[in-house]
This record gives sequence, C-alpha cells and structure tokens, in this order.
Amino acid sequence: MAIQTGDKIPACTLKTMGAEGPADITTDEIFSGKKVLLFALPGAFTPGCSMAHLPGYVVNADKIKAAGVDTIACLSVNDAFVMGAWGKDQNADEILMLADGNAEFTNGVGLAFDGTGFGMGTRSQRYAMLVEDGTVKAINVEAGPGVEVSAAEAMMELL
Repeated sequence: MAIQTGDKIPACTLKTMGAEGPADITTDEIFSGKKVLLFALPGAFTPGCSMAHLPGYVVNADKIKAAGVDTIACLSVNDAFVMGAWGKDQNADEILMLADGNAEFTNGVGLAFDGTGFGMGTRSQRYAMLVEDGTVKAINVEAGPGVEVSAAEAMMELL
C-alpha cells in the first residue's frame, strides 16, 4: 500500500554525492524538524524527468523556499554518481539530489514500479509529497505518464 497523508516517512539511508564521493544521509536527517518538498521520478537523464520534472523545481526553487520549505529533494532509483552528475547537468544547486539505488525508500513508501520491460529494473513512480517533521502532509502521485500533479507548480499551490 502506498504512503498516504498522515503517514510517517520510513526510516532508511539514502545516498548523496559529496565532495569525497557518495555519502550516506538518513531520512531522519532529511525530514526531522523540517518542511520538505520531495519529488520522485523514474530516472535521471530520462526525457520527461530532464525536460519537465526537475527543471520546474530548479526554476521555482527560490519561490518554494520563500514559501517556507526548508529542503527541496529529488529522489530516483539511481546511484549517487548518476544523481550527482544529473544535478550538475541540470544546474540543480538548490535541490538535494537523493539516490535510492536499492529502492529501499521507494519500496518503503509503496511507490515502486517494475520497469524491466524497458530495461530499467525497479523504478520509482512519479510523485511529489510535502512532508513536515517526517509526516506526510500532502502527496500527489501521477496516474500515468506525464508531469502534472507532481510538477513544481502543482505542489506550490499546496504551500
């Protein structure tokens, strides 16, 4: 069952790309005592993710943070090297790029999908959630292809 409004974020460890290479970051470090807008997508460097989803958050990062969001986080079932390179490629300096390489978080929130038919293995569904102090306050999961309810503009309406 997918995570819902009112649920707590599952405890797990993700990765980010740091100056020394991949670094651990726990969900407690990301969400505890903070207002976080997390969006997740099927894969770094994929067309919809690179042309529509991440760019909307990059362009609107200042407005989102001005509305009281402490952290904007992008999560994908990719490794930290890929997420770090994609963040640089997309000028996503204001976005916390999270690698969920083993899909631990994605499975924990119940939003994985089987992309083996596309040669992609386990991937994350496209969604966005607003989380306050580890509790989901709002979640928008895309019903099909495209970037609509999980887009930055849609999530900004909830702030």
